[in-house]
Amino acid sequence: MTKRKPKQLGQILLEQGHITDEQLENALAEHKSTARSLGRTLIDLGYIKERDLVAALAEQVGLEFVDLSEYQIDPLAASLLPEQLAKRYRALPIGERDGKLLVAMSDPANVFALDDIRSITNRDVQPIVATASDVEQAIAKFGGMGDQVEALASEASSKLEAEDGPGDVEAAVEDAPIVKLVQAIMTQAVADRASDVHIEPHERDVRIRFRVDGVLHEVMHSQKNIQNGLTSRLKVMADLNIAERRVPQDGRMSIKVGKKVLDIRLATLPTVFGEKVVLRILDKTQALLQLSDLGFEEEAFKRYQVSFRKPYGAILVTGPTGSGKSTTLYATLNILNEIDRNLITVEDPVEYRLPGVNQIQVNTKAGLTFASALRSILRADPDIVLIGEIRDRETAMIAVEAALTGHLVLSTLHTNDAPAAITRLTEMEVETFLVASALDCVVAQRLARVLCERCKEGFVPEARQLLEAGLPEWRVPEVKELFRPVGCSACSNTGYRGRMGLYEVMPVTEEIERLTVERASSDQIRAVAIEQGMSTLRDDGLAKAIRGSTSLEEIARVVK
Repeated sequence: MTKRKPKQLGQILLEQGHITDEQLENALAEHKSTARSLGRTLIDLGYIKERDLVAALAEQVGLEFVDLSEYQIDPLAASLLPEQLAKRYRALPIGERDGKLLVAMSDPANVFALDDIRSITNRDVQPIVATASDVEQAIAKFGGMGDQVEALASEASSKLEAEDGPGDVEAAVEDAPIVKLVQAIMTQAVADRASDVHIEPHERDVRIRFRVDGVLHEVMHSQKNIQNGLTSRLKVMADLNIAERRVPQDGRMSIKVGKKVLDIRLATLPTVFGEKVVLRILDKTQALLQLSDLGFEEEAFKRYQVSFRKPYGAILVTGPTGSGKSTTLYATLNILNEIDRNLITVEDPVEYRLPGVNQIQVNTKAGLTFASALRSILRADPDIVLIGEIRDRETAMIAVEAALTGHLVLSTLHTNDAPAAITRLTEMEVETFLVASALDCVVAQRLARVLCERCKEGFVPEARQLLEAGLPEWRVPEVKELFRPVGCSACSNTGYRGRMGLYEVMPVTEEIERLTVERASSDQIRAVAIEQGMSTLRDDGLAKAIRGSTSLEEIARVVK
């Protein structure tokens, strides 16, 4: 039987639809007149990308090609090969198939590398082809956490015993493996785009979880005896009392990860198994976001803009904790922050430092509450006042009076939707006529995850799905396609990457003022607001789902 001749590179690229006959002819002519290979010539001419060439070469020699940017790499498999060797051979174990270890390599013809990997992992190896840049990126990501954190946790565990004496704790704080472990955890958190790191003690171990795009993901479990050293190291960095473990504490610290300096807010919570530590990573770029980048629909943005451009009145942003209220207010302040205005804020805590803005940190122990700070602010000739949160009647009254006496007041309130903010203020025993006169606009918001552009999948929705999601019946025929999450390595197999705001903007019109004075229910106010053109949180979410930015499941998760 005659051996089949392998296909030519150009023929494979033609079949895969990466080049045309004309482009191949041009490249062949160029290839013959220079010393460059055909593949390099095609790349230099801009006809194909490196990934296309590597995939074609893999097919030519009968090997499988893998796009690591879209492959869900198994961290346990990646940890089988030491990072140093992975870098030397440009090879990384990415999973298992039919009892063999799958190893992504940029040069699968390197038999010495394959022999070494077999010997080190003590496994049968199946090489698959990937681009050099993809392999390097994967090693940087998985070599870091897989080897480094686990190794450091084991090293720290072997050197430390869980002691309660202050001398032992002080020694543990400066212990090299613990210092490196903290650095490795924070480095991985930044690489994974985490907003929070949870270090949670359990009965027999310590669990570490990252919150990414608003959802918690488990990262690792470590032995119990690193708990005290790890907690104490973080408390020392945040200038907290390491001997006090019975009451909650909170503080701030800075840590350098690569070339970035991170501001971190730390909070401890005493639990039955020891202190839980939550680290909030404060991304300074969030404080500099433009309002137009947050997810406002055009009509809602225009309504909001009319309100914050007024010289006085109160604007409330409502929603649960972690719904992005502060980010919206900071983005608004960035627009209003001009040289001829005096901007003063009172916050608890001051998360982001804004240049040109006078920011006050609430300190209840010293008697500096929202209400007392607000009284002092009004004697400091402000033009615009931001109150971190209206929590009680006293703060609400001063805010309302400030809005009625020529100040623009921005604040937050914890309510489920925009109309409920009015009833919430009246429940705080603020006179209804004062609320009606002072309040100019209420914005309710939530954060929804954005579908990963790499892996989202289109589908034709059923009419029933759209009706159940809350879409009006007359609009159902308009929707031809929606998208759903799939999951790839780019989004850590979640199907989502990043978040955007859902907004419900309710200007307080004359009709709504009248209903406020009459102590109408939030449902009555809501009905009038919708009649006047307000788009509800659900409507805003559905518009974004129809546009392909998010999914129906995500809207159902964040909106009632």
